[in-house]
Amino acid sequence: MNVGIIGSGNIGSALARYLKNLGHHVIIANSRGPETLSEVASETGATPVTAEEAAGAEDLVIISVPEKAVVNLPISILAASKAVIVDTGNFYPSRDGKIADIEGGLTDSEWVAKVIGHPVIKAFNNIYAASLASKAVPVGTPTRIALSVAGNDEQEKQTVLELIDKIGFDAIDAGLLSESWRQQPGTPSYCQDLDIDALKSALQKADLSERAANLEKADEQLRPYL
Repeated sequence: MNVGIIGSGNIGSALARYLKNLGHHVIIANSRGPETLSEVASETGATPVTAEEAAGAEDLVIISVPEKAVVNLPISILAASKAVIVDTGNFYPSRDGKIADIEGGLTDSEWVAKVIGHPVIKAFNNIYAASLASKAVPVGTPTRIALSVAGNDEQEKQTVLELIDKIGFDAIDAGLLSESWRQQPGTPSYCQDLDIDALKSALQKADLSERAANLEKADEQLRPYL
């Protein structure tokens, strides 16, 4: 596949390395320009490009930026894209400020889809970057970490589920994008390195009535690092 990654932080860089090793053509961008990505390119094998070029990738576009940066993405290119677009982000009020649509009930990724004018698949948001980068193992390995994937397009979701398996993690279909609150910060499934059975259980344990409290708790815990 031709893959564009917007965001060169820990998650974006880890995915660039995995996807390049799987034989995909990977381009990567950040907000500062391709000239600042020589180290990332050396470590991952991905080709540095502009955000506009990454957004125009033909098959898969991965958005891995803070929510506050979503409004600055090349939205017209993303809106017209025919690629599968994956959102890996999480909303943290201390970092991202107030977002009325999320406070009004939209999930983080429903808001992203609304801003960019294109459906998204939610994935890779509920695993520590260090775990993503170092804990991939072959299929069938006991206690293989599982990741949940939410989205409204079944074919696009299946593409991401299969990709996760090839990268080295089990994958769970977590339902529609509107259900992706179950894998947002503070929930039982968030950043726990769970195997497939434990992750299924954690997703079911999530309580919508606790959504605001979960976010507040997660935001408080991460505030010193944001």
